[in-house]
This record gives sequence, structure tokens and C-alpha cells, in this order.
Amino acid sequence: MECEKKYIETAAGQVRVLDHAVISDAVRALFIEANYRLPSAVCQLISTAKSRERDAVARGVLDTLEENIAAADEMDVPICQDTGMAVLFCEIGQGVYIDGILEDAVNEGVRRAYVEGSLRKSIVRDPLFDRTNTEDNTPAALRISFSKDPELVGSVRLTAAPKGFGSENMSAIKMFTPSATEADIVQFVLDSVLRAGANPCPPIVVGVGIGSNFEGVALLAKEALLRDTPAQDVRYRQLEEKILHAVNGTGIGPQGFGGDTTALAVRVNHAPTHIAGLPVAVNINCHVSRHKSVIL
Repeated sequence: MECEKKYIETAAGQVRVLDHAVISDAVRALFIEANYRLPSAVCQLISTAKSRERDAVARGVLDTLEENIAAADEMDVPICQDTGMAVLFCEIGQGVYIDGILEDAVNEGVRRAYVEGSLRKSIVRDPLFDRTNTEDNTPAALRISFSKDPELVGSVRLTAAPKGFGSENMSAIKMFTPSATEADIVQFVLDSVLRAGANPCPPIVVGVGIGSNFEGVALLAKEALLRDTPAQDVRYRQLEEKILHAVNGTGIGPQGFGGDTTALAVRVNHAPTHIAGLPVAVNINCHVSRHKSVIL
């Protein structure tokens, strides 16, 4: 996304000033685009799965899913009626100053996206005592990090990942001890998928987090869903393949009608952890694995 770049001089050197309005405009565009069009990598996974699927009913379901994706793209409408909780990952590079309050800018962009883009508003004000709809899908679930990536010097990367709760409700976390084996982890993910059954609208994408701590491992699993390629570490790439094979062996199949394609992909993210722990989290996404990024 092209935008005018402004800089100020500080004692530490030149710093770029990023106006909050630029962020709001970008957030608006990201959530509309993410809800209307799937990433090409996800579309390719569905196409590949259809070519390999042996069950005729399952192939028919996958074919219908592709037709739905194409229709949404052509008509500029959401792929799925659950346009999700607005999850936004914000990676801030070095040498950037945001002029304004970041959280306010993000929520303004979300509000505009969900109102102007005719996206379903699904957020309630209070989880237990006042489940009144906020009517604009705010507040967003904002995840902020600071990046050393040379590509982001003087820039900010925004990634919109609207997440429906048919799949989000199937999430799971377990605080294993270090005695747990690779087979234990595969079984935990498999059990989570079996418990979910057809609820998350398979074929699914399975995000797995391993390491960090209780809250960190859940974030690892959510971030894994943003990755369109297998793990770079060969050990974790092989783990992804083992889990995918186990999940597709369940026979749940597309939309729960049986077949070879229960999952399109498994992505595993990992991080250092405490000597006494081995946290594992599973975050399931439906076949509408939506995410869209931009660098400002």
C-alpha cells in the first residue's frame, strides 16, 4: 500500500511518522478484502485436495466450496456469513512513530470495514453479564509486536485474520510435562479434531503451538494459521506431516460427510519454554482460512 512518508529528526536519528488515519484506512481495506477473498495458497490447497479425494461425495462438497469462493470473489460478498472476530496482528519495525493512538485507529478501521463492507457484526459488549452487540464488530483483538525484520525498518506490517467462532470454539490447550512424547502431542491434536467433528466446517486448517507459556502457546497456534508454507525446521515440518496424516485418517471429511480430506494443512509454530513445562495449543480454522497483510 503506497502512502506519503513523513520523517522527523530525533537524537537517535531519523524516525518515520505514520499517521493514525493511514492505519485506519488500511485496516478497513484489509478486513473487507480478507472476508471477500481467500488467499491463493488456501484456494490451491482446496484444489489439490479435490484432485486427491477418492470419495465422490467429498469431491462434490469440495467442488461446491470452490464455487462458493469464486462467487464471493465475483460478487464482492463475504465468503462466509460469520465474518469473524476482527483479529489484527501489528508488527512495528524500528524507526517508526505512530501519530495517534494505535488501538483507536485500528478500531475505527474495523468499524468502517464491518459497517461499510456489510460484514456481520458479532461482538458483544460483555462476555457474561451484558451480551449486547456493539453493532460495529469492535473492539478488535489487537496483537502488537516489535520486529527486527530489515524489511520493516521504518514500516508497519498489518495482518487481518477475521476468525469465526464455529472453529474458534474448538480450540484446545494442554500443559504437558516434559516427559510427553511426540506421539502424545500428535494424539492430543488428533483428539481435539475428533472432538470438533464437523463443527468447524471441515476441511480445516490446524494451527498448533508448542512452547512458550499458557497464554503464549495459544498465540503461537493462532499465528501458525497465518503461515501458508510448511515449517522451515525439518523436525517440525515432519511433525506437521504426521499430524496431517493422522487427522485425514479420521474419515470426518469435508463438512463431515466422510472422505480423505478432513484437513487441508497443519502448521506448527514453536518457541522456547520453561524446563518444567511443554505447553501445546490447538487452534482450528475452517476451510475459509482468511488472512490478508499489508506493509505501510
